[in-house]
Amino acid sequence: MLELDLRSRKPIYEQLVEKLKELIINEVLKADEQLPSVRALASDLTINPNTIQKAYRELETQGYIYSVKGRGSFVTPSGEVQDSEKLKKVKRDLRKMISEALYLGMSVDELICLIKEIEPAVGGGLSNDKNE
Repeated sequence: MLELDLRSRKPIYEQLVEKLKELIINEVLKADEQLPSVRALASDLTINPNTIQKAYRELETQGYIYSVKGRGSFVTPSGEVQDSEKLKKVKRDLRKMISEALYLGMSVDELICLIKEIEPAVGGGLSNDKNE
């Protein structure tokens, strides 16, 4: 499931964070599903366990996973991810990207179609405040 580019300039833990977030967002990893243990994942990917631990800590900080002492790490249910600063940043980034797309000639209808195409494949989000 996880393929890392060991030759990339991007640190391995950042690649792990991105891949795991993608799996969570696309609901490949379901709410409350247990993630592989640090040791098991380190062994599977043949990388240092500290790298896995750093990625898991980052995902927990961002609210994508939670830890249960003695049991491991689990996927946070999407309705419980409450990182308003992260959401505000995503909205700012979206505004920039949408502005650029419109400037380059993409129509509003094309943008709406793109959103409708992406929405079914992405988990979470519906309970978020739409007035920000």
